[in-house]
Amino acid sequence: MQIKWYGHAAFRITSESGLSIITDPYTPENIGYDPITETADIVIVSSDDDDAHCRSDLIQGAPIVVNALQVSQLDGRSQTVKNIPISAVEAMEIENHPLHTPGQNGMYRFEVDGISIAHMGDVGNPLNEEQTMFFKDVDILLALAGDMFTIALDELKRVIDVAQPKIVIPMHFRTLTYVPRNLFWIESFLSHFDDEQVDFLFGHETTLTTDDIPESTRVLVMDYARGC
Repeated sequence: MQIKWYGHAAFRITSESGLSIITDPYTPENIGYDPITETADIVIVSSDDDDAHCRSDLIQGAPIVVNALQVSQLDGRSQTVKNIPISAVEAMEIENHPLHTPGQNGMYRFEVDGISIAHMGDVGNPLNEEQTMFFKDVDILLALAGDMFTIALDELKRVIDVAQPKIVIPMHFRTLTYVPRNLFWIESFLSHFDDEQVDFLFGHETTLTTDDIPESTRVLVMDYARGC
């Protein structure tokens, strides 16, 4: 399985068979990261009303679009698309959002090549027990690491300690490219971990198999893609 980080909350996960999934695509001119020019078979969005997380219309290849919020409201809270099981749990943006009325969104997880992946959507408040346990023992957690406008970092660390994901990939933090300038830099997130727990990829794409999944939680810091 290949994982590529475009920036913000957008990733491309490609299976060994070539099936591709893009998560939470953004509006490039508003966020600051490059337009996503690659195709996808499936696009998963955490909501349909946040242009930093829902721009499935910008993804080429006529993908099947899955709205995680809608999946969270289905009986069973799950949906299978192209043999990929996708489940979701409902969440909310930060209660005192300074830019707009806070909206609902979905946190979601799916499995590719025997590796489970969870995406935190755009949750902005402390997680209840159900939401926390939704991430229990996931192999890869795509974690909101910018604090401002999303889950607070001390609460995120609590969730990680309880859920015990094997690999945490931070996303949605401030970079030199990110336009709004309203998130924390990655150092704030990393300060919650021992140096020995943190790996730096120094690139925007990596390949993982089930053999690469560690026994205990590690953080993998990726760079964002240029020329997507």
